Amino acid sequence: MKLKPIIESLLDIDLYKFNMDQVIFHKHTALCGQYYFKCRNKDVVFTEEMLREINEQVDHLCSLYFKKEELDYLHSIRFIKDDYVEFLRLWRPIRDYVTVSRFGDGELQVVVDGPLFSAMQFEIYLLEIINEVYFRMKYDYDLLVESAEKKLDEKIRRLNDGTYTFKFAEFGCRRRLSREWEDVVVKRLAQETDKCIGTSNVYLAMKYNLTPIGTYAHEYVQMYQGIDKIPLAYTNYYAMRDWYSEYDGDNGTALTDTVTTDLFLMDFNRSMVNNYTGVRHDSGDPFEWGEKILSHYESYGVDPKTKLLLFSDSLDFDRAQKLYDHFKDRCKVSFGIGTFCSNDTCENALNIVIKLQYVNGRPVAKLSDIPEKAMCRDPQYLDYLKRAVEFRLHREK
Repeated sequence: MKLKPIIESLLDIDLYKFNMDQVIFHKHTALCGQYYFKCRNKDVVFTEEMLREINEQVDHLCSLYFKKEELDYLHSIRFIKDDYVEFLRLWRPIRDYVTVSRFGDGELQVVVDGPLFSAMQFEIYLLEIINEVYFRMKYDYDLLVESAEKKLDEKIRRLNDGTYTFKFAEFGCRRRLSREWEDVVVKRLAQETDKCIGTSNVYLAMKYNLTPIGTYAHEYVQMYQGIDKIPLAYTNYYAMRDWYSEYDGDNGTALTDTVTTDLFLMDFNRSMVNNYTGVRHDSGDPFEWGEKILSHYESYGVDPKTKLLLFSDSLDFDRAQKLYDHFKDRCKVSFGIGTFCSNDTCENALNIVIKLQYVNGRPVAKLSDIPEKAMCRDPQYLDYLKRAVEFRLHREK
């Protein structure tokens, strides 16, 4: 079974990849990174045929380059800078940085290894490829789309009849059923409701004249663990400092849980609270997290109604509504909904990730606010990082 090209534009990627890459391009070009794939679902088998198709799709990806109209669009985003766009005019994905193989039991192995400013860009493209290959080759794709259409119809009905009253952005790139289906979803949500304020997919934002939405991911904070002069328990501080320096207070939503939210709040001081427009939730109980953040704002005399809480952790529409009802009168609230927009079918979606695991040969890790989402290939380093975090939390309590 031969598939059509899955990636047809290098803009078919989450905005935050460009945001993070611009900081690396300006401040940390010497960093090299290694990314590893993980499927969190049990008993998922990738066949040899799937492996061949994935590799052929990666070959095609690495033949692409940014077209003039795509670069012009990036120029139009207010915080993307001219010199970075000129760099992208020269940049293209390099095939030698990516290895895709398969263990005998059908487990997929993917490694991306190269300069961080280039290696990091592969993550979303690869997840898009892997997900679409798997679902097209394992299932009856037409039946999947049929079930997804029925669910989308129901979501749109509820968005229009007052059942769902919140605004949200579509965050579905990485785990979408297919490129074609994400296109349908974004178009319909944008044209048939007034609740979809944008999308993380830069290509679809350009295509449908929507706001491209995104800030930064865990890998951005993780990369500071690989810089010798930065103490492990202070990586949030240096990451936020560089981000503010790059964007001058624009593009200012901070992710809290890379090395736990409790540690993040130690560095989210008066200056940072004032400099950042809000924060993003990605693990742990979202209600407890929100209360903790609002209390933190109040401790600095900041009116929470001037700040944004962005929720993006495995959200469906019903859960988002409950969060909105709880917080709507106390602060600004928004949501990034991914899988339940772009891959809500009669079959279970894959929970797949590609995470940064080494920087300049040193292990790095995401701790998260729940142990199950921690990811590190070096158990000794993970234990060391936990102890470093606990030591600072205890010392500065």
